[in-house]
Amino acid sequence: MIPKTAKFSLGQVVRHRKHPFRGVVFDVDPEFANTEEWYDSIPAEARPARDQPYYHLLAENEATFYVAYVSEQNLLADDDGGPVEHPEVDELFGEFEDGRYPVQGFMN
Repeated sequence: MIPKTAKFSLGQVVRHRKHPFRGVVFDVDPEFANTEEWYDSIPAEARPARDQPYYHLLAENEATFYVAYVSEQNLLADDDGGPVEHPEVDELFGEFEDGRYPVQGFMN
């Protein structure tokens, strides 16, 4: 098996290709690792491949904050450069700087 390399990294701000939300990456699975129920709930014509990285995001849209699980093929780097307002960001990351969040515990 060829090892998968994640395109996005911890602390990076990303946005969904099709849906109006953005978030900060807080964990990465090298391939699909959620439940079959979750996977089957996605309409077949929109269901992403399993054999790609999947990202756990502290996500936000205009109405709410939540945790999202998104395939790499459905994400883009959010180059707008603004911070994410999700209330849990401060628990996992340092101060937003240069378009990303440093991971707590890895800072000097």
